[in-house]
Amino acid sequence: MNAPKDARTDGATGWRMTMRKASQTNAHKNAWNSTRAMRRVAAVLLALAVAGCGADGGRASGGDGDGRGVGAVTVFAAASLTESFTRIGKDFEAANPGSTVTLNFAGSSALANQINQGAPADVFASAAPATMTTVTEAGNADGTPRVFARNQLVIAVPRGNPAGVEGLADLGKPGVKVALCATQVPCGAAALTALDSAGVALTPATLERDVKGALAKVKLGEVDAALVYRTDARAASADVTGVEFPESARAVNDYPIVALKDAPNRTAARAFVAYVRSAAAQSVLVEAGFQTP
Repeated sequence: MNAPKDARTDGATGWRMTMRKASQTNAHKNAWNSTRAMRRVAAVLLALAVAGCGADGGRASGGDGDGRGVGAVTVFAAASLTESFTRIGKDFEAANPGSTVTLNFAGSSALANQINQGAPADVFASAAPATMTTVTEAGNADGTPRVFARNQLVIAVPRGNPAGVEGLADLGKPGVKVALCATQVPCGAAALTALDSAGVALTPATLERDVKGALAKVKLGEVDAALVYRTDARAASADVTGVEFPESARAVNDYPIVALKDAPNRTAARAFVAYVRSAAAQSVLVEAGFQTP
C-alpha cells in the first residue's frame, strides 16, 4: 500500500507554490513599473534636450543679442550712421563674445555700387529705400530689407550763425554760401525735395559725396550753411548749430537694413541685423536723434 500523504507536507508545498506565484506576479509588476518610470524619465530628458536646442537656436539667430561665436561681420553703412553704428558695433561685440564688427561708412549710393560690384560685405544699412532698391533688384539681398530708423534734415550753421540763417529762404539770399550733398546720395535727394517744397532756388557752393563732407565744410568755415541730417548736426554740436525748418517734414528718410546674399558670414549678418532692430540698439539710435520707424 502506498503510504498516506502528510497534510503538512501538502500544505507547505501549496504555500511555497502560492508564494512563488506571488513572487512572479510582483516581479512582473515591478518590471512594468520600472519600464514605465524609465519611459517617463526618457520623455523628460527629451523635452529638456528640445528646450536646450531652442535656446541655442535663439542665440545663433542673434535675436536676443547673444549669438555667441558668430564671428566676424562686415557692415557697409551710410555715413550718417557713423557715430551710432560705431557704438552699436561695440555693443554687439560685448553681447556676443568672440565677435568682431568691421564698419565701412560712405555715401549710400557708393556703398550700393560697391556691393553690386562684388565687394565682400555681410550687411548693408542705407540712408534711403531708393539706394537699397539698387541692391535688392540686383539680387544681392538675403531676404527683405527692414526699416530700422528715420532721419530728418536741418540747416547746419557755424556756432554763432554769422550769416543769420533762420530758414530755407535765407539759403537763397545773395552771398550766402551753401554746401549740399550730391543728388545721387540720400541727403542730396532729400535736400532737393525740401528746397523744391519751399520754392527756394540756389546754386550750391559745393556738392559733397556724403553728409559728412557737407558738414565738414561748415565746420571748416568754408560755407555759411549746409543741409545735413539732424543726427549729424547733433553729433557735431561743439562746432555747429542745427536750425530746424518745417519743410524738412516733407523729406524724411527711411533707413533700411538687410543681410547680403553673398555674405561671407551669413549667421553673423543675420545676427547683426536682428541686433540693430533690438531695443538696445534702438535706444542708441533715438539718443543720437533718429526717429523710430
